Amino acid sequence: MSMKLSVILISYDMVREIPRTLQSLSRGYQQGALDLAYEVLLVDNGSPEPLNEATWADVDVPVRLIRVQDASPSPAGAINIALQEAQGDVICLMIDGAHILTPGAFRMALASYQAFDNPVVAIRYFYLGMGEQPVSIIQGYDQEVEDKLLERIQWPVEGYRLFEIGTPLRSGASRLTWFNRMFEANCLFMKRSLFADLGGADERFNYPGGGFLNLDIFKRLVEVPEVTPVQIIGEGSFHQLHGGTTTNSSGEQRDSRLEKYRKQYIQIRECEELVADVSFVYMGHMPTTASNITAVERRRARQAGELVD
Repeated sequence: MSMKLSVILISYDMVREIPRTLQSLSRGYQQGALDLAYEVLLVDNGSPEPLNEATWADVDVPVRLIRVQDASPSPAGAINIALQEAQGDVICLMIDGAHILTPGAFRMALASYQAFDNPVVAIRYFYLGMGEQPVSIIQGYDQEVEDKLLERIQWPVEGYRLFEIGTPLRSGASRLTWFNRMFEANCLFMKRSLFADLGGADERFNYPGGGFLNLDIFKRLVEVPEVTPVQIIGEGSFHQLHGGTTTNSSGEQRDSRLEKYRKQYIQIRECEELVADVSFVYMGHMPTTASNITAVERRRARQAGELVD
């Protein structure tokens, strides 16, 4: 039987986070994964403290650990190493290995390959915590708070309860719904042949964390003429706090980094537009009340006195 799915998971200094990520990719957690032919290629991209396979020994997940010595601070090279090793017809790219998925991410994404010939499928980005982490860390959000939130919802017993303790990435939107157009995803599905034909990750994006590498991969994939861009409703990819280069920085430091990344993108692509001008198809469901992110946004605004019904 051919391999259906290869998950490429990139890790740097994520000893705390990776066991949870792998739990969310496991056969007992992902719906329909018990009989799914899939693999997880976990790339430890030169971490100062190497990952220890014993920390996820009790998780039923088909994972292969690849250690990169003398690694580039960018994940681009690590992605391409895993792409060469991947056996699946479909790639799921998780460029930041600190993300936890909801239980239907595999099932909904793979269903898109039954509906369309060549889809690129995006799972929406959320932060763990009650605010976007660049702001919430200033207000006292830390890993201890995060651990307690996950304990409170008894994760991973009920994976969709992540919506109760998460905040959608706004990307500048004044009002957020599931239908806001995405321009990047940390859980992105594409045919392996498509990604390989595009040359994989562009290693000229050489800043720590990759700079705008993730945006570049997303844009190049969805702009391929024969591709159907798909956004999944009702599933999420939740970012754990781990000291990421932009997600967990704030203020002037974050703004300075983003400007540096923007200049590198323009230099490489000779283009200033970061967002693809394409139409998306929406597929999905609303698994719980809390997964209605529009209602969550309204409830929080009402509590803050910003809405009067």
